[in-house]
Order: sequence, then structure tokens, then C-alpha cells
Amino acid sequence: MSLRVAVQMDPLENINISGDSTFAIMLGAQARGHKLYHYLAEDLTYQEGRLYAGAHEVTVQPVAGDHFRLADFAILDLGKDVDVVLMRQDPPFDLGYITATHLLERIQRETLVVNDPAGVRDAPEKVWVLDFAKFMPPTMVTRSLGAARHFLAEQGEIVVKPLHGNAGKAVFKVGRDGTNLSALMELFNASYREPHVLQTFLPEVTEGDKRIVLVDGEFTGAINRRPAAGDIRSNLAAGGTAEASDLTDREREICAELGPELKRRGLLFVGIDVIGGRWLTEINVTSPTGIVAIDKFNGTDTPGLIWDAIDRKLAERKS
Repeated sequence: MSLRVAVQMDPLENINISGDSTFAIMLGAQARGHKLYHYLAEDLTYQEGRLYAGAHEVTVQPVAGDHFRLADFAILDLGKDVDVVLMRQDPPFDLGYITATHLLERIQRETLVVNDPAGVRDAPEKVWVLDFAKFMPPTMVTRSLGAARHFLAEQGEIVVKPLHGNAGKAVFKVGRDGTNLSALMELFNASYREPHVLQTFLPEVTEGDKRIVLVDGEFTGAINRRPAAGDIRSNLAAGGTAEASDLTDREREICAELGPELKRRGLLFVGIDVIGGRWLTEINVTSPTGIVAIDKFNGTDTPGLIWDAIDRKLAERKS
């Protein structure tokens, strides 16, 4: 069945199609005969009980520099004119992002939104993971310099990062001597209103940070992301490189624990990050990446699995 799909994402001209997961999902939709529309989160308008988006019909192709063509502009009633909305804009997970989830939640009875907007809003990536603390390295969430100093003294070496950061941005290692901890906490406190994440430094990160993808609660693939020389950040957007990987027994345990809760919350496409084969650090629900590299190494079709799951969700709604 051909679907009408509205994709809420960042500007198409700015994406790197060689690794962009949203673009891969759009290609998969188009291959199935689905009609695509593109709009930005800022294009949402609510009026008299209806939610609209100013959108362009779009076609995509895997040609760098000529990867999309916009067609007619239309004002879409997202509750009536489309079958699926993909909420795929990148963080920051700020009030604009949160407002978009509130607006999209209003059409959920009419149109399937993936991932579920309430599920995304209630699962900030470095906060919800605290529900699974038994799988995590020692972690502190604070704005207090005194607490940070105490945590460093306990752990020896730590990493400090923004609570709502993404793509490896502003991730810092602080050594045993505490050099720059005061200045770093001062900078973070001036830059962010929320508290910050402190975690014990895991030396295993030099061997990579594994991105594991789950679709509708089921494991579908993984890659190991190895940091560049002289860096602790393994994110591909921060210069990390990908290599093929499978799961450890501990990682399978983590997936088995997470899966039912992801399904319950309507979090259909999720990426989790695990270091050293056992330490869960993040649960990415806003705009997970990594499927292009996973499919390249494994010969899999993760976009196809995502669209199969969407088809099942739509069928369940009709039954």
C-alpha cells in the first residue's frame, strides 16, 4: 500500500547522504512507492483543533550534490493528509523540540508519528537511561562544583558532557589532578541552565563505542565506532570510524531489558550506545543514526525493517 509520508527533519541541503539515516529511510520509503513530503519543525501551525505544516513534496536519489528535488508546496493537515509523520530533526532537545512533540501528540489518533512524540519527550537520552542504572558506569548529574570534585576524587578520571548534547559535542575528559574541572563547570553552568552529566572515564572507549540499533524493540544491527587518534569521542560526526561488530552476552541482556519498554512507549527506531561490551551510556530516541554503516557492513536493510514495522503499526490501528 502506498503511503503519504511527511518527514519533519533538518534542511535537506545540509545533510551528508553518505551516512544520514533519515535519508536512507526516505530512500526506502520511495522504493516502496510512498509519497514523501519534507518540512521543518518551525513550519508547524496549530489552529482550531488542527495541526498543519507548510511542506514540499520531495523525491530523493543517492547522488551527492543532487540528492533531492522539491516539487509543489502545500499546506498539509497532518491529521488528514498524510499517513505517517517521521519526527527526525536533530537535537538540541530544547523548548522548540519539546513544543513540536506536544503539537504532534495531538494528531496521534489520526496519523502515526514515529517515534511517538510523547515517548520521545519523556525519554531524554541522557536522563531516561538512568532508569537502567544497573547497566551504566558510575554517573552523576549536577551543576555543583563541589559534587563534581567529590565525584572526581572517587572515580579518578571522569568525562563531563552536556545533558542534552548530541553528536559528541562538548565532551571533555578530566584527569586525576582535576586540572580545568573548575573552569569547565563554570563554563557549562554559564552555557546551560540544566545540570550536566559526569561519568567515570572508561579506558575501553579507545577500542570503540558500540552503536546498537533496535527496531520496534528488537535488535537489528550494530557497529563499533572507534575514536580518531588523540580523541575520546567515537561519534561518526566527530571523526570516529565504523567497523563491523556483533553483540556480547551483556549487550544482548541490555537489549532484552530495553526492548519491551521501547515497544510500550512507541519508540520504534532507537540507537543505544555501549562501551566495553557492557557499559550502557545513552539511549538515543530523537534522531538515531548509524544504520547506513550497519547495512554496509552486514548487508542488511534497516530502512526496510523500519518500514515493515510501520506497516505493522498501521495494520494494528485498522484492526
